[in-house]
Amino acid sequence: MNKLTQAKRVQIIAALVEGNSIRATCRMTGAAKGTVLKLVVDLGKACAAYQDRTLRNLTCKKIQCDEIWSFCYAKERNVPEEMKGKLGVGDVWTWTAIDADTKLIAAYLVGDRTAVYARKFIDDLASRLTHRVQLTTDGHRPYLTAVERSFGNEVDYAMLDKIYNAPPTDRTTRYSPAECCGTRKTTIKGNPDMAQVSTSFVERQNLTMRMSMRRMTRLTNAFSKKIENQAHAVALHFMHYNFARVHQTLRVTPAMEAGIADHVWSLEEIANLIDSN
Repeated sequence: MNKLTQAKRVQIIAALVEGNSIRATCRMTGAAKGTVLKLVVDLGKACAAYQDRTLRNLTCKKIQCDEIWSFCYAKERNVPEEMKGKLGVGDVWTWTAIDADTKLIAAYLVGDRTAVYARKFIDDLASRLTHRVQLTTDGHRPYLTAVERSFGNEVDYAMLDKIYNAPPTDRTTRYSPAECCGTRKTTIKGNPDMAQVSTSFVERQNLTMRMSMRRMTRLTNAFSKKIENQAHAVALHFMHYNFARVHQTLRVTPAMEAGIADHVWSLEEIANLIDSN
């Protein structure tokens, strides 16, 4: 069996982390579709395992959480009746938690938007932190019980609800979101600093995800066909974002700012995770 050279691996990774689809990557690199997909799977597993080991004992002070929508297999309205309700068919959500100071993605989870996944996500986040934090989420109600279960009283937690006007009904603006006309901040636990209650950084990260992963684009034909591939792509994206991509404001990577890396990772180092996993 032919094995990808290191140079070809790096070439493929470079194309993927800059927002190219699988087929576009194939055309750019000359690799077969199956080869690129296998690399995504193998590297995604290795990136997820490395971050699971490394993103521990974090000294974050302010955490912002959000969920970003995508879809697998088909959009929800087009899912066949016999497949409705199956995880990974239709709407898929990626839960993210960002450190407002270092811009590090401290935890993430691909799944649905139910209370079960909220608990898994917040449990995982809580297990990575060393001390009390200020936590801000949107108004998604499953966060309430999830935070209570995972943090108890050891958190300063506030919700930020956005208030929207009625969505546009004109067919010419069918993809335009409803206009945000205000926000409401609510203290849920502890004593959060209301001036620091915000989801701006995590929402900006949503844009980074949509620009850096072709399958996350809203109007796309490059969507994931399997939720497993979605998870692998997300793991690769966050590995590159945390360890290899210099943040414009920080002038270093989020991992360096957080003290868990001492240099900017190269794509070669990311590719080497496959062999070390």
